[in-house]
Amino acid sequence: MVWMLASIGQVFLNFLATTGRLILFLIYTLTQAVQPPYYFRQILRQFWEIGYLSLPVIGLTAFFTGMVLALQSYTGFSRFNAESAIASVVVLTMTRELGPVLAGLMISGRIGAAMAAEIGTMRVTEQLDALTTLSTNPQKYLIAPRLIAGITMLPLLVLIADAIGVFGGYIVSVYRLGFNPASYMKQTFDFVEMGDVTSGLIKAACFGFIISLMGCYYGFNSKGGAQGVGKATTYAVVSSSILILITNYFLTSLLF
Repeated sequence: MVWMLASIGQVFLNFLATTGRLILFLIYTLTQAVQPPYYFRQILRQFWEIGYLSLPVIGLTAFFTGMVLALQSYTGFSRFNAESAIASVVVLTMTRELGPVLAGLMISGRIGAAMAAEIGTMRVTEQLDALTTLSTNPQKYLIAPRLIAGITMLPLLVLIADAIGVFGGYIVSVYRLGFNPASYMKQTFDFVEMGDVTSGLIKAACFGFIISLMGCYYGFNSKGGAQGVGKATTYAVVSSSILILITNYFLTSLLF
């Protein structure tokens, strides 16, 4: 009985210690981010890698999600003769929930893992120590640009994902289910409000912050060679994915 309580207590203490280190890491990084010098080339590079290079993944995910959502909605609503509500369901679900959440999870797997692997490799090969020796703060040079790019680019990606997802629902509804194109588009614009889109973009900014923070934190603190980098990558993706789902619930409760 004692050993079980000791194990639970150890897990709890480890959780508190990790949380404390993460908060200190974040505070120091934010402090460095607002102080000169500013590495605009690094920020633009992260804009390119996080934003532009993620467009194919986000586009395909949103397009087929919108198509499946339209099909599943038709299957359920046809039992109640409520097929006309499909357009509103697709646009509200994509803008409020599926757009930001799916984009966050996909970017977590693509960008969060890449951040942890890249910075972790630099840690175990002592490149971060070399930056310090050259009077360059690693957190200002490597981590601050990634945080800025994550917070900035995720809302833009989600906005594109919303449009592509709604277009996917339009394609299925019009060419597969036989809806009138003008009527479908009218219902789409009649039901969606600016607050629905804005709430999804707020979620996306929070998710981008979480992904960048967890990827950079685990990469920056990785150790133990190639095996340590692999663990850091896994922890970054898993923790950011879980935090995205948890944060999504609280943001939904707060915004709606």
